[in-house]
Amino acid sequence: MSNFDSNPFADPADASPFQDPSVTEATANSHGGLEEYNPFEATNKQAAPGSMTTPVIPPPVKPQSQPAVMAPTSELPPAYTQSAAQPAVTEGQAELQRRQEELERKAAELQRREQQMRNAQYNIRENNWPPLPKWFPLQPCFYQDFAVDIPLEFQRTVKLGYYLWIVYEVLLVLNVFIAVAYLCAGGGSGAGLCFGLSILFLVLHSPFSFLCWYRAVYKAFRSDSSFNFFLFFFVFFFQFIVTVIQAVGIDQFGTVGIVNGLKVIGAGNSANDKGDLIIGGLMVMIGCCFGALAVLDILYLIKVHALYRGTGASFQKAQQEFARGVVTNPGVQSATREAAASAVSGASSNMFSSGGNRM
Repeated sequence: MSNFDSNPFADPADASPFQDPSVTEATANSHGGLEEYNPFEATNKQAAPGSMTTPVIPPPVKPQSQPAVMAPTSELPPAYTQSAAQPAVTEGQAELQRRQEELERKAAELQRREQQMRNAQYNIRENNWPPLPKWFPLQPCFYQDFAVDIPLEFQRTVKLGYYLWIVYEVLLVLNVFIAVAYLCAGGGSGAGLCFGLSILFLVLHSPFSFLCWYRAVYKAFRSDSSFNFFLFFFVFFFQFIVTVIQAVGIDQFGTVGIVNGLKVIGAGNSANDKGDLIIGGLMVMIGCCFGALAVLDILYLIKVHALYRGTGASFQKAQQEFARGVVTNPGVQSATREAAASAVSGASSNMFSSGGNRM
């Protein structure tokens, strides 16, 4: 029955592959198989018996290398050279920056003015002109603020009118002092008349010129008032004529000027008096200042008239403003009421008296 376990197809002459000499030699020389290999054998031999240790991991080895350092060089970078297009770019940037600063300044001015106008709606504006100290017995009579009342495009024009008024008043004061010197120089009765009229003219002209033409142009640009424009044109043209006469220098107008100055210089030359020559020279100088002021007055009048034509004002608007101002004036209203009441009372008394006569 043992023949049933054999392979009938096997070649009896074929040897087993494990009987190969090389395989037999390798198995004979090996001390143990994979089943007997223990990877922890070396560790167990080094550790003490009965103790549990972890495998020792050696630290990583750092590479023996040095940081990269650039070698020093003696070569310097090339010098900076400005191209031809850079100056034009720089000038353009400066111009843009200047315009931007100007726009920011105007925006800040408009914002400040708007804030002041908002505050003015809730706060009563106190008079600030003339600028007098608190202890002075007289107090300011007018309110003046170019940044609040006058539009931005007209502020320079109104300020120029204010400066013209100040210069004119300074010349009137100097005219009084030179008139005193003219009187002391022996000008006779004409010098006395000139001195007296110079004082009178200074006292009267200062408030009237401020009210009649400077405040007129101030209110005209503040509220676009046609009536104030016409008032300014009329009074300031008269002011121009008076300034020309004062530049000439006549005793009857109370001003020392070119004519009086030349007369005093001629008298000084004949008498060899240096004092008269100095006084006459000062008089001629004052007359020339009045003449220069007259030229500035006519130029200022032309400038204001040009702006007036651009504002859309007219004579009809001036008439309407005048009529509206007369109607809304409290004094005129009270006078009208009194006149109406007296007329009604007179008519009623006449009616009663005529009725009694009939009876």
